[in-house]
Amino acid sequence: MIAKLQCVVLDCVDVLELSRFYQSLLGGVVNQPDPRWSLGDCWATLHTDGLVLAFQRVEDHQPPRWPDPARPQQFHLDLGVKDLERAQEDVLNRGATLLDEGDSQRSWRIFADPAGHPFCLVRD
Repeated sequence: MIAKLQCVVLDCVDVLELSRFYQSLLGGVVNQPDPRWSLGDCWATLHTDGLVLAFQRVEDHQPPRWPDPARPQQFHLDLGVKDLERAQEDVLNRGATLLDEGDSQRSWRIFADPAGHPFCLVRD
């Protein structure tokens, strides 16, 4: 094992609306202070028992139309790691592709899995 799941991130137009929807289903706390994420107009979180859902604003978000393959389901995973450099090497060796390394100040990097789905390694 090289990582632990930090949260599941859903794209949407209105981050507060969707976070409150899921809060109504799952309980939990919307936008609980957490040093891992910056909250604002473009990002919200829902901390539930054992799971964090995050919501990311995408202005021109086109929601999935399951099971329409032209508009498939969409999400990405944030995976917490202790050592970002080592974890990057490990995921690349396992078949991931680096999409965005960012700069040395940023605490996350973006990859694609072998099927092209994005995920982030985030310094824990």
